[in-house]
Amino acid sequence: MKTGRKLLCRLSMLLVIAMVGIPFLGSFSGESHVQASNQKKKTEASELAVHYLDVGQGDCILAACDGEYMLIDAGDNNQGTKIQNYLTKQGVKKLKYAVGTHPDADHIGGLDVILYKFDCGTVMMPDQSKDTAAYRDVVDTMKQKGYRNTVPETGERFMLGSAECTVLSPGKKYEDANNNSIVLRVEHGENTFLFMGDAEEEAEADILKSGADVKADVLKVGHHGSRSSSAKKFLQAVDPSYAVISCGEDNSYGHPHAETLNNLRAMGVDVFRSDEQGTIVAVSDGSKITWNSAPSDSWKAGEPKGSSDAAGSKADHSGGNGAAVSAPSGAGSAVTGTIQQDSGSGTPSPGEAAPPTGSYIGNKNNNKLHKASCGFLPMEKNQAVFSTREEAVAAGYDDPCKKCNP
Repeated sequence: MKTGRKLLCRLSMLLVIAMVGIPFLGSFSGESHVQASNQKKKTEASELAVHYLDVGQGDCILAACDGEYMLIDAGDNNQGTKIQNYLTKQGVKKLKYAVGTHPDADHIGGLDVILYKFDCGTVMMPDQSKDTAAYRDVVDTMKQKGYRNTVPETGERFMLGSAECTVLSPGKKYEDANNNSIVLRVEHGENTFLFMGDAEEEAEADILKSGADVKADVLKVGHHGSRSSSAKKFLQAVDPSYAVISCGEDNSYGHPHAETLNNLRAMGVDVFRSDEQGTIVAVSDGSKITWNSAPSDSWKAGEPKGSSDAAGSKADHSGGNGAAVSAPSGAGSAVTGTIQQDSGSGTPSPGEAAPPTGSYIGNKNNNKLHKASCGFLPMEKNQAVFSTREEAVAAGYDDPCKKCNP
């Protein structure tokens, strides 16, 4: 009898537990589903905003994704407070990453102000020092705030919100400070951004040799558009749709150089320039990129102040070492400081390839339409050839080139 009562009691308790547990488990399961759904919506709705700040002759980039922020460089010494105010207006209270690509003053000059005014999770600079006041100010501020420098390794990956950042360079130590620049590639959904610092042709070649994926929709052009960077082979590997050049109006280095602009134009790349358009903002939703302004259409190369000879040797910006860069041999009219113009004759100049068969050429990268005789045709792999203008427009190439007016 007692055994029967005990058994009945136990069965009753199990029944109560089961009845109470059912709604609890249901509620837990439902909450998990909601959280997963919200997480999915958050990922789908995620945006990466990249601000290329106008800091004159220097670099400063703010990347924001899912409430996290990364600053890449901070302009020259007189830009710190200006950058601080811009970040504050953008709602920045803490930087997850603060990157000084290399120790030249036009990249880290204002970084001491930023490190002092904002809490920073990780500070990254290459393994290179420089005996300058700008560099010492940054080091002193880091000591005062208790920050330690993190030297990133090539191939290292880290997250900024839902965006993945990969370190592409430097893979070794270079004598030239520019080539020691930290180079970052940022992926957000289907969109990619490449930030080159002041990396020059030597570093570009080493990046390609490493086998790293350099493909990018948006290229922050290396070294302010200098001819010492953006080699044709590297640009072709990146194959950007857009390029951003950060340089100062009427800067003394003649940035951007005509050679760089010619290379970008030949590829059909849309170019944005801080010297002409001020601060430039690109927003990725993971599938497409929108901009706060239209691309530049001037294609005007820089001209060193006080010099009417843009073709001669002139001091290139190289972190203050005064190294002279001579015009490369065989560069032709590209070295004169002007962009090659279409003669309108349809006859190729000496050394120029004959136009492809067909009267109209579409650029697959940006849907621009050119005459076959245009001097600004895209690379062959990016060409769509048509017999008539109507045929080209029907295929979606309805943005006429402003130079050849097809």
